[in-house]
Amino acid sequence: MFRMSYRPLIMVSPNVESKGDEFGDLSTSLSETYQNALFAAGAVPVGLPATVEREAISRCVEQCDGVLLTGGEDVDPKLHSPNASEALLKTVTLTPDGGARDLRELLLVDEVFRQGKPLLAICRGHQVLNVALGGSLILDIASERPEAINHRRHDRKSDIVHEVRLTPDSLLAKITGRKKLGVNSTHHQAVGKVADGLTVTAQSPDGVVEGMELKKSSDKRLPFLLSVQFHPERLADRYAEHRAIFSAFSAACALRGRHNL
Repeated sequence: MFRMSYRPLIMVSPNVESKGDEFGDLSTSLSETYQNALFAAGAVPVGLPATVEREAISRCVEQCDGVLLTGGEDVDPKLHSPNASEALLKTVTLTPDGGARDLRELLLVDEVFRQGKPLLAICRGHQVLNVALGGSLILDIASERPEAINHRRHDRKSDIVHEVRLTPDSLLAKITGRKKLGVNSTHHQAVGKVADGLTVTAQSPDGVVEGMELKKSSDKRLPFLLSVQFHPERLADRYAEHRAIFSAFSAACALRGRHNL
């Protein structure tokens, strides 16, 4: 909608790798798939630097028109499930930076709310948002919900593998124009206790939380907030309903940016 007049700048929180291609130290990486989906929606993506300095993160959020939280390794259970069993802890794969990404993204979410910027949270980002606002996670779906469908479909990470039911009149339903949405699925954890202020707007047939947004009654306010457990960026090139997620997010970011001009 605003593509020709204003291209919003969107801060993207990258993944962390234990060893970069050029050197042997920690490296941040940002899949081109996220970037392509944002470019196609008229936005300009930029990567969040690898810092846990509050002032620096605040400055980054200040300079952007919106924030995207991406996928990656599991969130440290100490942050949401401190009494988890040893058996469940063995299923967890932590970030290779000793928890710096967890802290960075918790600070990032806090700054997004403090500064009132649009937020789109995907997969791990969906879970980080819930933890940041006081919710918990299911550490391993297969162990804790043995009746659940297989959500760890890395063999078809860019394909639709199951449907999710959308809450009527929810943001996601309005954006996609659907009552049900076909999604991909590459996760073994999921939202457990939903954080205060958030409401579930998409669920898989087994009850796993696939989408959330702010409650209308919440005292928290953002111009746009949508979190999804699936990866729409991997489907946006072929499915209009997934492309629409990025278009709506980009439009909200552009509106926020134009308001500040």
